[in-house]
Amino acid sequence: MKKTLTFFESRLLSAFRDSIRKHFKKNGEQMTPRWARRRLLGFWSAGFLALWLPAFGQVQRPTSKSYVLKAERMFDGKSNGLTRPGLIVVTDGRIAGVGASAAIPPGAEVMDFGDATLLPGFIDAHTHLTMMHSEDYKQNQLDQLQKTIAERALDASANARVTLMAGITTVRDVGSSDYLDVGLRNAIRDRVVPGPRMLVAVHALGATGGHCDHEDGFRAGLFGHESGPLDGVINGPEQARFAVRLDHKYGADIIKVCATGGVLSLTDDVDTPQLTADELDAIVDEAHALRRKTAAHAHGAEGAKRAIRAGIDSIEHGTFLDDEALEMMKQRGTYLVPTLMAPHGIQEQIDQGTYIPPPILAKAKAAISAGRETFQKALAKGVKIGLGTDAAVYAHGRNTEEFHLMVDLGMKPMEALKAGTSGDADLLGLSDKIGTLEAGKLADVVAVPGDPVENIRQTEHVFFVMKEGVIYKNDRGASTH
Repeated sequence: MKKTLTFFESRLLSAFRDSIRKHFKKNGEQMTPRWARRRLLGFWSAGFLALWLPAFGQVQRPTSKSYVLKAERMFDGKSNGLTRPGLIVVTDGRIAGVGASAAIPPGAEVMDFGDATLLPGFIDAHTHLTMMHSEDYKQNQLDQLQKTIAERALDASANARVTLMAGITTVRDVGSSDYLDVGLRNAIRDRVVPGPRMLVAVHALGATGGHCDHEDGFRAGLFGHESGPLDGVINGPEQARFAVRLDHKYGADIIKVCATGGVLSLTDDVDTPQLTADELDAIVDEAHALRRKTAAHAHGAEGAKRAIRAGIDSIEHGTFLDDEALEMMKQRGTYLVPTLMAPHGIQEQIDQGTYIPPPILAKAKAAISAGRETFQKALAKGVKIGLGTDAAVYAHGRNTEEFHLMVDLGMKPMEALKAGTSGDADLLGLSDKIGTLEAGKLADVVAVPGDPVENIRQTEHVFFVMKEGVIYKNDRGASTH
């Protein structure tokens, strides 16, 4: 973004130029353009940055302040029951103490929410914050082609904000384009825009013509080139490794693959495998060598089993998993992220009579019922289950409805809460930082009215959001000193 100089800055730059001219006139030297550029660059670095960076630093750095958060109840993210009463001490962005025995610093701001429950900030392990939800399929396709990257970035920042306000303080964002996810992650990290902490994938990796080939459904030659590794599209193990390295090079925190067909793609069957065992082995091996966790979009059983054998960390959706796949996941500790909000959102569109292309509609109807049955089988078998929603398939900000969908299918409310806190933290490799309310961890805290164990839908009414000790939402305004 181009910055317009203020009057003061312009005068300062003019003074610098005058001083340089006087220097050369006095010493009889010739000022070459190259020399001038070097001196000018040094001046900007040492002078202007010294003026500007302290101001930016004050915006980005959380205030050194202590809070005491109180409520009738607290869920710490790991226990099998609620703590009564709930009390959390927050200092310098971290949890300093929990429970009645926690030391309260002098001058701390006390916030008592009364009949409410304090919980760890929620985690959504499957989002697409840089993609817009739309109930107009054709207009959405057109928007993706016509909107500038800058406009899409602004849209993404709005998605990030509503997601944070819903109580989601961390997301695993599993596929984007034009490095929008990297830019959004960095802007949130630097507190330029509000949003959840993001782990990003850059490009989801898939096969030519598969679910992650975003040129599918368009005529040949429309985009001027055939999609390749730089777009996340691979063919063969060597290209697979190359694509992982490209994602890593350009900022990926995690590696996402499309192991099978998808519901919302036009040119594939939903359950067919799309990557070979050798390709998946290469992707997972390279990702793990780079200390990046992996996730596989997989509706069909065969593609999922190839990914599980390769050592994938999670299966996303898992709609048509068979008993063998579920048993493999249990034995290996592979997570299932069922994304129940995705078929729920599509069902809403079907019920409303929204236009959906016939090939997609047929796949969606088959997936909706099968996904529910698979979730119940996985639950009964004891497969690890994480909370993820596929945000963008439904309207951003509705993420916490996933809790009640899990409970409606038989998961106990306490286990659902763990899935969206400590379970997801384990899946993301962030258990040492987030997911539970414990001393030393980042102060990600949300509050909901009443008791979410008695009524899981209280999670949809988050009224207080704190991330790393910064309060982003406090609708009750409860505060005493």
